[in-house]
Amino acid sequence: MQDNLSDKTGGLPVAPSMNPALESLHEPKSSTVFGKRGVKISLFAIMLGIASGFIAQILTALIGLITNLSFYGKFSFEFISPADNHLGIYVIIVPVVGAIIIGLMARYGSQGIRGHGIPEAMEKVILNESKIPPRLTFLKPISAAISIGTGGPFGAEGPIIATGGALGSFIGQIVKTTAAERKTLLAAGAAAGMAATFGSPVSAVLLSIELLLFEFRPLSLIPVVLASAAATALRIFFEGSEPIFELSGLTQPGNTALIAYLLMGGIFGLASVYVTRAVYKIEDTFEKLPVHWMWWPAFGAIAVGIVGYFVPNTLGVGYDNIANILNGSLAGNALLILFLAKFISWSVSLGSGTSGGTLAPLFTIGGGLGAMLGSAAVFLFPDIGVDTRIAALVGMAALFAGSARALLAAIIFAFEITMQPIGLLPLLAGCSSAYIVSSLMMKHSIMTEKIARRGIRIPYEYEADFLDQVLVRDCVSSNVVSINPLDTIEKIRTWLASSGEGSFFHAYPLIDEFGKLAGIVTRRDLLNPAVSPDKKAADIITKSLAVVYPDNTLREAVDLMAEHDVSLLPVIDRKNKMKVVGVISRTDILKQRRKNLEKRHLYKKSLEIPSFTSKKREKK
Repeated sequence: MQDNLSDKTGGLPVAPSMNPALESLHEPKSSTVFGKRGVKISLFAIMLGIASGFIAQILTALIGLITNLSFYGKFSFEFISPADNHLGIYVIIVPVVGAIIIGLMARYGSQGIRGHGIPEAMEKVILNESKIPPRLTFLKPISAAISIGTGGPFGAEGPIIATGGALGSFIGQIVKTTAAERKTLLAAGAAAGMAATFGSPVSAVLLSIELLLFEFRPLSLIPVVLASAAATALRIFFEGSEPIFELSGLTQPGNTALIAYLLMGGIFGLASVYVTRAVYKIEDTFEKLPVHWMWWPAFGAIAVGIVGYFVPNTLGVGYDNIANILNGSLAGNALLILFLAKFISWSVSLGSGTSGGTLAPLFTIGGGLGAMLGSAAVFLFPDIGVDTRIAALVGMAALFAGSARALLAAIIFAFEITMQPIGLLPLLAGCSSAYIVSSLMMKHSIMTEKIARRGIRIPYEYEADFLDQVLVRDCVSSNVVSINPLDTIEKIRTWLASSGEGSFFHAYPLIDEFGKLAGIVTRRDLLNPAVSPDKKAADIITKSLAVVYPDNTLREAVDLMAEHDVSLLPVIDRKNKMKVVGVISRTDILKQRRKNLEKRHLYKKSLEIPSFTSKKREKK
């Protein structure tokens, strides 16, 4: 452009003092792996973990109180199973009464108490900048305690996770935080809730990453880890450090046994698909009822009461059922009946929109199915080396992995609640197999189906941003189409109208005869009718200038473009900021993206994108 519009000997270079753009350079912000803000959020996360630990203890006691009052008529906070009640046929009434109360709370308090909490938290993360209404911090645990305490077939962990997440969001709203920091606090609260329930800090962190954070970076990971550790420490203080489920006397499985667990995993994956579909099919059926949704939990509770009358072990959280399945004391017809009855009671109740969780019921159903498949394998192939207890453990984790699409969380959780490393290889095989089958047969998980129906896109894959892996110097255009600061607007407009080389760009750097940067002008400013044709380009340069350096990443360049709404950035030398070494445009960045896609075989390599910052336009 300079060669075409400017006399090589005419005009004087613009002195630095005449370059207002250079008085206010906007450079990419230096980023740190973990700075002062991270320390501040981590301190909040630790306090949140401690608070969640206390909430878990309070909620457990509250469930015990309501259970004792509802089924035994006594005032006690002891955490007890409702299975030993002597109410007879009247046991059907108890879940219905609890469900009516929950329906009233949902209608006149908050609809957010409905469901098991995690999908709702995911929705808030994606659509509402992780802002959960503060009242849910109180309404969710109370409604869950009523639901479970009156016989609801749910675990306490789901509501505690939801409550911890709501508390984290609340803290993030009352203190000055960004949306990303608020999301971190929400995930930290959720992780702390799970860790406080099961004493499983690592799997709690992984669950938050896979279902809530949608990222893996120190600024979000460390606060979640600290919250989970704090909640676990508090649980150890109250309940000791023993694993929640005892599983001893296991022997290392051989290759044939591992193959068997792998094949079982495929069956668990298939089961996870139909369990998820059943829950949402039931939910769709309730949607068609000609009554207000407030009454749906009461209808679902009728099924809970009837099933509970015939199979009392289906009432309440059922952690004792999981323990009996894992240690092999529950087998045969009793196991089959519990497996089927729990599935019916839980799926109908959850589909009705009551307040409850999914983890404990899925563990019971998966553990029951795993124990039955393990028993069948031992009966048909006695020399294969399958252990029914390991099969039950794999069933628990694999059904959750397939249903919730939380592979790592499911594997590590099953390890942490038993502290049996011998189960790790079978867990890896079975959960991976279940995940594959579930992914092939079902687009969404039990956690995401509800919000996916509302048109919300849920990310399932987390990978390093390729823009962070490419430096500006690797794709900078060194042949710069620039404008001389002393050229008149009339002369420049004539060139733009001629459709010459480079005349179609959105912005142009102003570079004087000595190659020094004077500023930047946009095509819009050059063609603005309000600008006099007699003015020079230097008269309309932008008062502030965004620039990058060769050692900046493309991500830093893109962030700067977005922040200042520009499509082109001059690339300048760090030591001599008057020296332009090239320019980079959005098109250059898109070209790098195309190369990245080619590596993943998404597009034919024969397709090329021309660089619009090159002085010589590439010919097709």
